[in-house]
Amino acid sequence: MILIGQFDSPFVRRVGITLETYGIPYEHRPWAVFGDAECVAEINPLIRVPTLVLDDGLVLVETLAILDALDEQAGDDCVLMARSGPARRAALRVCAFAGGISDKAVALFYEQNFHEAPNAALLARIDAQLRRTLDMLNAERAAGGYVWWQGDALTHADIAVAATLRHLSETQLDRFRLADWPALARHCTQCEALPVFQKISQPFIFIRGKS
Repeated sequence: MILIGQFDSPFVRRVGITLETYGIPYEHRPWAVFGDAECVAEINPLIRVPTLVLDDGLVLVETLAILDALDEQAGDDCVLMARSGPARRAALRVCAFAGGISDKAVALFYEQNFHEAPNAALLARIDAQLRRTLDMLNAERAAGGYVWWQGDALTHADIAVAATLRHLSETQLDRFRLADWPALARHCTQCEALPVFQKISQPFIFIRGKS
């Protein structure tokens, strides 16, 4: 398999952590959607990451679709999401909210850095959307009472939230402080202490025209 994208993307990082957790061999090509756009376009015309090239040559895009394909290869004793039922729906729900936060964080970053005069009303709207969602997830994590989001085992929900919040905190240092959401901050610290999170890690550094 070939994983395309840099690990400063929360979406690419989620896929990388999953591949490592499952012990699936892969080649990593850390291409950026701006600096390496032509290379990415040859494989994925949308020029989006993560992109995963399967061993048979099939190209998969969109994080949840990629993770679903990887889950199929995992044994029931180590799969990062329930195969069916309420537990699966609950995990998918958290993953969707985490992915939505990342989408909004990227939109916020682009509005701030790629427009001469950022739209103040749009910035305020995105800011409110993010804070409401963070408030909700923080309350749920605090009320859960489990080691991990859904119990005693790490799941895609845990990975998605931690990867998302790492990205948000690094791209919005002056706007969002994880300490304002203590349950989520503790969750991130717990995840980032895991060897696989430390291995699949890349600080976000913005260089205009290169990220």
